[in-house]
Amino acid sequence: MPELRQPPYPTVLKPYGQSLVALAKERDDIVCLTGDLSKQCEIDLFADAYPERFIHAGMAEANMMGVAGALARDGFVPFVHTFGTFATRRPLDQVINSIAFPNLRVRIMGFMPGVSSPGGPSHQAIDDVALMRAVPNMTVVDVADAVEVRQVASAIMDVDGPVYVRLKRGEIPVIFGADHRLRLDRADVLTRGEDVALFASGMMLAPALAAARLLEARGASVSVASVPVIKPLDAATVADVAGSAKVVVTAENHTVIGGLGSAVAEALAEAGLGRPLRRVGLRDTFAEGARTGPYLFGKYGLSIQAIVDAGWTALGRRDPAPVADSVPADEGEYSPV
Repeated sequence: MPELRQPPYPTVLKPYGQSLVALAKERDDIVCLTGDLSKQCEIDLFADAYPERFIHAGMAEANMMGVAGALARDGFVPFVHTFGTFATRRPLDQVINSIAFPNLRVRIMGFMPGVSSPGGPSHQAIDDVALMRAVPNMTVVDVADAVEVRQVASAIMDVDGPVYVRLKRGEIPVIFGADHRLRLDRADVLTRGEDVALFASGMMLAPALAAARLLEARGASVSVASVPVIKPLDAATVADVAGSAKVVVTAENHTVIGGLGSAVAEALAEAGLGRPLRRVGLRDTFAEGARTGPYLFGKYGLSIQAIVDAGWTALGRRDPAPVADSVPADEGEYSPV
């Protein structure tokens, strides 16, 4: 099993921006586009290093996707940057017709996934995975920590066709050890158990690991699988892990409709595996504005406790579920809600 750190997790600042600059030093076919969110998407670093390969498209995301498609047709590999909701809802028609239909190598980097943004429904990409999963030719990636964030640009660089990536911005927790490698062809099985199969993507990996520890302490054996690629899903690993457990729980920073939970449900059904399934995520609702993201994670059921409760009730346990206590975090550290 891979090495995993324990919370509170150390954090690093701008791991994606630094890695894209490093990759651009090796690959002169990379061009970087922004929808008026350079600093917010960490690509002010790219603009400083390679101004001749940097395009400020303004707050015109639909046009930006068309420009990216044209650049890809001319042999470049465009990396397009904005918040996730502005990369999916707003320019969806252009993403489909200018990028996905011709199967072009455009990398769409959507920052502030789900309710990690306190900016309210207009800024919260709670349906971006569902939208992009439905687009033919599109690969959909949701990385979990700073180790994977550092590796994602290199990992997707030569994928044949378009890629959509969800990225948390700001200080990013370090969960995996230095030897971890982001793989686009498989989910990572982090622990093995026989009671609960717990599948998590992106920012939900940290609370999933914490929930697994609580369940284990009360005698429930838990498998935890990190699923960085939601499309194409590693259905073989999903079936293997779920087939060894009594119940299945999914956890995603997204609506439960059309995202990781739906993808896992489809894989289980196609494999003929009958298992009780509980999906942790937004319950067919918009969120709201708030001062902090963690408040929203708690209010909308994306917490450690929500995952614990889902596994507990799925197992049919009638005694009280274990209670999740917060782990204090100092400045420069991160703890799941």
